[in-house]
Amino acid sequence: MKMILACLALATAFSTPAAAQPSFTGPVPTPPADTRADTLRRAYLARVNEVIDTTLAAVAPGQPLSREQLLAKLVRHQDAAQVSQRVLELLREPQSGDMFWMFPWTAIAYLGRDQLSPAARAAIREAWRTYFPLRGDTENHWAMYYSSLYLMAELYPDEPGETWFNGKSSAENLAEARGYLIHWLDLSTTIGQGEFNPTHYIGEYAIPMLYLAAWAKDPAMRQRGQMKLDWLMADLAASTLHGVLLGPNARTDDTSVIEHWNGLVSYFSWTMFGNTPPPANYGGWGVYFALAAENYQLPEVIRRIAVDRAGDYVQRDLKRSRQRWRYSDVAMAPICKTSYRRRDYAVGSYQGGLADPIQTHVWDVTWAVPDPRGVHNTMFSVHPLSSDQVMQTYFTELPDAMIDGLASAGKPSYDVPDKLLGCSPFEQVFQDLDTVIALYDIPAGTRFPHINGFFSRDLVNVTEDPSGWIFARGGNTYLAYRPLAGYEWQQRLGYRHLPSTGGGYKWERVDQGDKLLYSPHRQNGTIVQAASASEFKSFADFQAAINALPLTFQLSPTPAVKMTTLRGRRVAFTYGQAPVVDGAPLDYTRWKLFEGPHLNAEKGSRQLTITHDRLTRVLDFNTLTITDQVNE
Repeated sequence: MKMILACLALATAFSTPAAAQPSFTGPVPTPPADTRADTLRRAYLARVNEVIDTTLAAVAPGQPLSREQLLAKLVRHQDAAQVSQRVLELLREPQSGDMFWMFPWTAIAYLGRDQLSPAARAAIREAWRTYFPLRGDTENHWAMYYSSLYLMAELYPDEPGETWFNGKSSAENLAEARGYLIHWLDLSTTIGQGEFNPTHYIGEYAIPMLYLAAWAKDPAMRQRGQMKLDWLMADLAASTLHGVLLGPNARTDDTSVIEHWNGLVSYFSWTMFGNTPPPANYGGWGVYFALAAENYQLPEVIRRIAVDRAGDYVQRDLKRSRQRWRYSDVAMAPICKTSYRRRDYAVGSYQGGLADPIQTHVWDVTWAVPDPRGVHNTMFSVHPLSSDQVMQTYFTELPDAMIDGLASAGKPSYDVPDKLLGCSPFEQVFQDLDTVIALYDIPAGTRFPHINGFFSRDLVNVTEDPSGWIFARGGNTYLAYRPLAGYEWQQRLGYRHLPSTGGGYKWERVDQGDKLLYSPHRQNGTIVQAASASEFKSFADFQAAINALPLTFQLSPTPAVKMTTLRGRRVAFTYGQAPVVDGAPLDYTRWKLFEGPHLNAEKGSRQLTITHDRLTRVLDFNTLTITDQVNE
């Protein structure tokens, strides 16, 4: 498992020759046939080394080192004088970035303990006195902030408040950081993580937890870091299809919501499981994990969940919403997530409503493709809500600036009518295996009172049937989409990030070839049914099977659907009421923290059981113990 290694040992581990071709430009990787532990470990370290090698290969003669290149040189014990000089240059005027500034400089401080010059080490220490990083307001911000503060307080113990940016002593900072980290771990292991299954923000959790596991002096905190990293990777393994993260997601973006592969999360699938290409430049943050990745050993049971699946299965997880500050009777609402995995596709959802107002993705069907790069292999619908009150529920900034500032903060689509990102209090979703029903009851006066359905450019055989069903094929998956109200087709414009010299973000809208099913009705609904092409003799047979399914629905006075699914389940779903399956109402209050063939945990337990075939690992945060078992 994880252990503390000196920098010299790290340098030895990161000593392989540079790779001829970065994996983000190479063929789709496949897990090795040789699954012996030493073979898998070598393959893992080779991927880690590739990130360091590629980072160093980008160093241009005569050009200043980037922070990532500086770290890569520290990992390899190269050019200590040059690195020390660059540290001094960068810290003359520390760049803003708050907690995003903190964790890279924590890594530099730890990796440079035995390499940097006295002047460079003194400059780092002085920066933690003079530069005041803000703590931020999100779950990932606080994970980065407090793990960095914890490690730096351990690195500089017994120092008075005047030597720290916040005026607190080393002991006070250590106690505050430790207290929050334990609180957060307790929260996420009892009622679930708030920023669940994020396409990018997994790095903001995995990297701090790795640093705690690698460098914390306190054995209990090291153990917490490793256990939470195992927890994150187990959740990732169970939430992917051939390495690609699936919906729903508490936080994603305008690119990843339609091209699921294109996010930092694919770097972690590549690093840990070796079953999908990493994103370009390793997601930008790959080096920050790679520099200490030798300290982590992925448990074999987690790897197998990602790469070795037999049969179809349902996984149910309990998560929670972002913290609510106004207009809510609860601080964090429960998010009941359902996922159905098959060889050719996966279906995922939560029950609808508000999770995170800006970047949530509530439900979708995602089909498997040989190479996910550049492919929009997903289908879903969304109510494109834009609401001052919803923003005020979750954020504490001045109300008149909340929405206007989002585009410059890298979230351009919140206040546009054709967006595909976000959640709505007027959307309720029910999933049974590979059937999804989404119902909408939007009050008059709501901004953007319509529904957007996403139809990918990568779909083939899109057929509008007289019955009202729209049929299509994606990969080896047949799809049936039933809009419950009238619609029209629109060309969907995506976003392209433009260089900006004035700070912030600039964007342009571009035609990416996708279509939008625009349905301008406040009482509305969507049904999607998926199936493997191999289940039918032909596409026409699939259409006939769908058209033969018993289906009735109404939109007024309240949207409601009754149908028999392709799997023979009788389902009834009325907006505002509990869904009913074969006569039994679905009880969301009984949702477990994890329930499925691979991950299981009771709500409030602080204990996760990870299972694949004969292998079992139990993470118990009550006792800070890890138990492995090979079952007979």
